[in-house]
Order: sequence, then C-alpha cells, then structure tokens
Amino acid sequence: MRIVLLGTAAGGGCPQWNCACPVCASGAPARTQDGVAVSADGAHWYLVNASPDIRAQILATPELAAGPGPRETPVRGVLLTDAELDHTLGLMMLREGAGLRVWAPGAVLGALDAGFPVRGILGGYSGWEWSGTSAAQDVGGLRVTPFAVGDKRPKYARSLPGASGPWVVAYRFEDPATGGAFVYAPCLASWPPGFDAFTAGAGYVLLDGTFHSAAEFGGATGAAGAGAAQAAMGHLPVTGPGGSLEHVRRLRDERPGTRWAYTHLNNTNPMADPRSDAHREVCAQGAEIPADGTRVTL
Repeated sequence: MRIVLLGTAAGGGCPQWNCACPVCASGAPARTQDGVAVSADGAHWYLVNASPDIRAQILATPELAAGPGPRETPVRGVLLTDAELDHTLGLMMLREGAGLRVWAPGAVLGALDAGFPVRGILGGYSGWEWSGTSAAQDVGGLRVTPFAVGDKRPKYARSLPGASGPWVVAYRFEDPATGGAFVYAPCLASWPPGFDAFTAGAGYVLLDGTFHSAAEFGGATGAAGAGAAQAAMGHLPVTGPGGSLEHVRRLRDERPGTRWAYTHLNNTNPMADPRSDAHREVCAQGAEIPADGTRVTL
C-alpha cells in the first residue's frame, strides 16, 4: 500500500491568507489543506478528502499525473471523512473527472445534497457515483473500514433537518497482499471508546493535530471569545491533560511497529514550524509531524 500526504494543514492552510499570527509570520514551510492519496498498486489512486488545494496537490504529485492517454487519470475516486468545506470544496475542482466515485457517511451525502449541493451540481457532469460508508468494503484492492469519531456538522449544515450521524469518521485501510494497515483520523473531537482497537496493528496512524494546546487559538490571535470558539471546533488538542499525545505515549511501547503522526495542523499551531520547541517536544515523545508530500509504504 502506498500513501502520499497531499496536504497537512487545517482549513485555510498555513500560512492563512488573512492571518499574521506568530506561526503565519514565522516563515515556516507552507502547508496546504489536508488530504491523502492511497493506492494498493501504485496505478489506481483514491483521494481521502478533496480540499480547495486539490488541483495544485495533484499537479505536485507525480504518481497522480494524467496519462498515458490524453484524458486518462490514475485518480479513481474520493473518500470523505466529513462534510467540512476544507474537505469537500475540492470536489468541484474534480468536475472534469468522468467516472469518479465518492464514498462518505450518509449524513455527509445528505449535506452535499441540501446544504452544499455539490451532488446536484456535479450531476451535470458525466459519470459521478455516490456511495455510503456505513460498513467495511473493498475499494481498489484495499479493505476500507469507517469508524465514527464525531457528530459535528459544518456551519452550512447546522440547520438541516434530520440527517443523523455520524458526521465525522476515521478510515482504516488494509492491504490484504502485505498485511499493512493505515489509519487516517484528521478530525477527532475526543479519543473515543474503541479507537485503541481500531488502530491496533496499523503501521501508520495519522491523527488530528489541529491544535497544540487547549488555549492556543486565543493566545495566537488575541480575539475575544477565541477559547470558546476553539472548543466548539471539535478537535482534541495534542498536548495537555487528556490530549492525544497522552494516548500516543501510552500505546507506543505496546506497539513498536506503529508510527504515530499528526496532520490537519491549524495555522496557529506552533508544531507547524519545524524550528519550534513545540515541534521538537512532540517528536521527542514518539510522534511525527510530516510535511506535505511525505510518502509511506506499508
């Protein structure tokens, strides 16, 4: 199984265009909005989330280059972890891709009908198919299993009727040929019951690294009410009591074959700067903070 980290930042990327916080002004290497590409054979690729940066990400990734025919592409479909705009707007950029299939939780598919009607818009383009992800299924030679991790709706979908969750899932990709397993969980409101078992045996676990600390957003922006706004975003901080790094430390010695890494870094997160103390300290405790373009083989 081959994995390419197309982007590693949260919505807005890093630096964010309207922000002069210490991280955005630091000159740290730029990060595009998060997403990965996964393949069982190196020839047929599946995107996990489609950010507004997807066109630039595809063009920057040789494995995803068009060809060999004049209108052929190795991209076969997209799996969505949620309905957030930073994970779905890129579908519009893929509108020329005839024959693409999109997999997503039922609530997300509903939101893409009624809240952000991308399904209706893309219905005018040929070959798009839509499937739910309520159970494990085979996708391009990989066994893909969803795991519910949250019910946070995007802002545009808050008033939609019905549409019971889950609204946010993580995915486990398993390669039956090699036994390799990869878990992608860019949005975690908590470390939910059963998540230990879901990640067991995985060679690479890519976790929500949105915020380094629980008070980060307010400290970086100085905005009134920023602390409450951060809490409402539904992202478990990396550090501090109950943070995800506590779980990584707890599991790393039990699972020496697992690499733990962070993605979806907010532009205020000091971990985004490889020169920062926060970056060094998290890495020293057994986790990785990969850059855009990182490749993993399992």
